[in-house]
Amino acid sequence: MTSAAAAISTSAPAPAPAAAAPPFGLRIGTGLLGVLVAAIVAGLSNRVPGLALADVQGALGLARDDASWLTTAYAAGELAAMPFATWFAITFSMRRFHLVMLATALVLAAAMPFVRDLHLLLALRALQGVAAGALIPVLMMAALLFLPPPIRLHGLALYALTATFSPNVAPWLAALCVDGLDDWRWVYWHVIPPGLLAMALVAWGIPASPAAPGRLRTADWPGLALGVPGLALLVVALDQGVRLDWLHSPTVAAALLVGGVFTALFLACEWRHPAPFIRLQMLRRRNLGLGFTVFLALLVISATAVALPINVLSQLQGFRMAQNADLGLLVALPQLLLGSGIAMLLYRRGVDARHVFAAGLLCIATACWLGSQLTSSWMVAQFVPAQLFYALGLPLAIVPLLFLATSVVQPAEGPSVAGIVNTFRAFGAVLGGAIVGQLGWVRGRFHDEALLGNAGALLSRLPQSTPGLDALAQVVAQQAGVLAAADVYRALGVLALLLVPLVLRLQHVPAPQASTAA
Repeated sequence: MTSAAAAISTSAPAPAPAAAAPPFGLRIGTGLLGVLVAAIVAGLSNRVPGLALADVQGALGLARDDASWLTTAYAAGELAAMPFATWFAITFSMRRFHLVMLATALVLAAAMPFVRDLHLLLALRALQGVAAGALIPVLMMAALLFLPPPIRLHGLALYALTATFSPNVAPWLAALCVDGLDDWRWVYWHVIPPGLLAMALVAWGIPASPAAPGRLRTADWPGLALGVPGLALLVVALDQGVRLDWLHSPTVAAALLVGGVFTALFLACEWRHPAPFIRLQMLRRRNLGLGFTVFLALLVISATAVALPINVLSQLQGFRMAQNADLGLLVALPQLLLGSGIAMLLYRRGVDARHVFAAGLLCIATACWLGSQLTSSWMVAQFVPAQLFYALGLPLAIVPLLFLATSVVQPAEGPSVAGIVNTFRAFGAVLGGAIVGQLGWVRGRFHDEALLGNAGALLSRLPQSTPGLDALAQVVAQQAGVLAAADVYRALGVLALLLVPLVLRLQHVPAPQASTAA
């Protein structure tokens, strides 16, 4: 831990001493691989059914509005679990907690296609979100606990795959399940084989640790009772806000009000409690408070990486997921190598992680600028340059961020950091979808009115029965959508540039030296 972090940490109650981690070896490495596979499974459990929602809706006979709540229910459960997962993993032992949560997520995935009642389906989907959402923080916690300093950055690079690989490989998997296997049920079942493999690896590789039931007596139970519904209701408001027109909907208005109040009370309880689930006082440290704020904005920007071009091509060209899948693979597959490559770069003497982070933001801004050149004639090939810049920029930004953040904490604070960063991660993904959706709707309406205004003089001189009026209206709507998507690219590209000065204000952390650490 750096001297600055040591000075700051004295102002907050010291966390409980952490048990000594077992030496790293083949068995621990195997267990960590299982935890990584489980975290990827958790990400796919969310993204793939959402991408294939039209097929699920048709197979179950659900209305479009009703089906949209399936994604909301999962996201609400996922965010509600994030702040508390590592605390329960310590209390009931990491291996036992992880295996129970993973088994629950897989059983629900197996049962989901057979449920026809909407309310039961929503409840099971929310419960699956809770179980799967608890798996991702355990990955960072395990990496900080088990990996020795000479390879710890590589573990954080693997954790970054949950934000850079899983969401972007999901379109290809959704296309494989629906079009390749020709059975919509595989959008839920596809996680079962890798999930069972992860269970076997975790059961053999992660060492057994004693439970600590005494922690139950000192936990912040009022905070838990406020935080779970508060965070879930915020997701409901953000995820359904664009569709239901925000405060014009009583449902969204109530969810936003009650969720905001409950979440504020939860944060107040956590701040004052002597044994909180997440230690919010750590956010006073510059690399955590400012770094995670930048991370939240970065997650909003990353919503343009794959989701936006897929939506554009679906509307412009009528593409199905199989025709759009290459866009996701262009971003996802390089992450399997780039993360560790960037970790090796950060180990080099003289390399400043802040400069690497800034370079990643510049790559992302370049990708947004390339995307803003969008026209109605674009196909998959025209998006390739932007996707390649995204593929490089995302790991260049996320891996240095994780290094700068985790380098200013004590080992015993690792579980709390894991809870905080994953809460930001889940909330940022929902917030990014809401901001991109709302910005696209506002700009689309603006361009639609402008184009119709320019065509008004012509339309006013033609009879209503004139052939081609419907085609003209379709062209106007299409062009308005193209211009709106270009505006979204521009806005988020500017945001990426504005983050660069903030990144350079982060506390400098020297590159770790593998030889001295060993």
